Amino acid sequence: MAFDTYAKDLIRYSELGFSLDLSRMDIPPSFHEEMAPKIEKAFANLKALEAGEIANPDEGRMVGHYWLRNADLAPNAEIKAQITEPLAQLKQFARDVSTGAISPPAGGVFENLLIIGIGGSALGPQLVYQALGTPGTMTTYFFDNTDPAGIDRDLAEIAAGSGLSKTLAVVISKSGGTPETRNGMLEAKSAYEKAGLDFAQHAVAVTGEGSKLFRFAKDEGFLTIFPMEDWVGGRTSVLSTVGLVPMALQGVDFESMLEGARLMDEKTRTTDALQNAALQMALAWYHEGNGKGEKDMVTLPYKDSLVLFSKYLQQLIMESLGKAEDLDGNTVNQGLAVYGNKGSTDQHAYVQQLRDGLHNFFACFIEVRQGRQEQSILVDDANTCTDYLQGFLRGTREALYENGRHSMTISIKNVTAHTLGQLIALFERAVTFYASLVNINAYHQPGVEAGKAAAATFLDLLNQVRGQLTADKKTALEVAAEIKADAEAVYHSLVHLANNGEVTLTEEATPAEDTFHL
Repeated sequence: MAFDTYAKDLIRYSELGFSLDLSRMDIPPSFHEEMAPKIEKAFANLKALEAGEIANPDEGRMVGHYWLRNADLAPNAEIKAQITEPLAQLKQFARDVSTGAISPPAGGVFENLLIIGIGGSALGPQLVYQALGTPGTMTTYFFDNTDPAGIDRDLAEIAAGSGLSKTLAVVISKSGGTPETRNGMLEAKSAYEKAGLDFAQHAVAVTGEGSKLFRFAKDEGFLTIFPMEDWVGGRTSVLSTVGLVPMALQGVDFESMLEGARLMDEKTRTTDALQNAALQMALAWYHEGNGKGEKDMVTLPYKDSLVLFSKYLQQLIMESLGKAEDLDGNTVNQGLAVYGNKGSTDQHAYVQQLRDGLHNFFACFIEVRQGRQEQSILVDDANTCTDYLQGFLRGTREALYENGRHSMTISIKNVTAHTLGQLIALFERAVTFYASLVNINAYHQPGVEAGKAAAATFLDLLNQVRGQLTADKKTALEVAAEIKADAEAVYHSLVHLANNGEVTLTEEATPAEDTFHL
């Protein structure tokens, strides 16, 4: 491929140390002409969203995560205060924790941080922690699931260190009703109490005012409560109190991250379509997937510290774009599937298929130009580990392209709070643009809510099944007939109870003949 094609298709923001290379996406100039009406509409939609118009019509909500890094954009003084006042509060709280002005009841200072949340309420903080570490002294743990074995593992690690007495817990849930977060909080509370500690004197809440968690924190006497506004969605919440409270406690320069995001917002607010990296990324997604998500995006960051970025993008992109209907009520089944891990590790896992197998994807390489700050040793006669990492990135990009597989490459100088803020903002804005291009609501999640409702239905059935068990042996069919329920669902309930010590299972020739008794 000619160098002038690369130079023509490269968007470079030199002052940010950022570039986006689309030269291996093979997008013809005519495509931009064809998309001109949609592009114009996307610019108008984003402008309206940032001005405070209802961008989530299904829930009647504004969408304000772009205001978080520039409060002057907020549509009124009240919302501006909702952004700026918590910043001052969390900075002071973090200072008080670091100096010991707020300290564990047993004395000393808090040395550990336990973050309890799920989805964006955990994944954003996890990404930041993995990418940037803890510049201060807080070792961070996560309860991000309702798996008791995972909870026990983390509690054991905490106990092996400085213990729960030195651990500050941050419980994050907008509604306070998310089961996984509630369960994690109650497990943590129980563990603190078993250790002879008052959980509330070690706990902070990040939640909506008046929520279940808000009331619980008030009643229990948590150390403090930070607000979480309804115009911030979980998957775009890392630059709200959801992410900023943990960052402040960890000593991360969150103001630099906010600045990086703000500057990327400014760059991708331009209506010069060819110089708008977020728009061009969204157009590339559209072109590659025929506007229907027909190709998956394999994300390959060539940096260990960005190992969770693909997982972060899965939620941001798939929860935002995976929608059954468009804004006009038409069935469209839109989406963009995202998977990946890191280069070059995963070249040894699935690049074979990417190059030679099913052609159902395009790649998104993330290049971090600087290997390390110090001088590197030579690992052969002429090359360093950094040279090899660059070689594997460039070689894989070329090997894919010569076999007809497309890719884009994002380049940053290094992984810092500032550049991570840039990446987060870039993808958030690409999602906003793409949603407009395909005419969907990117800011509700009916599929997630359906899954929660189905889980609640199963739990109701589980408790009905519990009530039918006696010392007499029964089959799933017999229990199902007694409560007028689906026999397979009843069988799964019984097997669950048996595997957790509540009933005895006797396996027979088939599941239909298996018996259960107390």
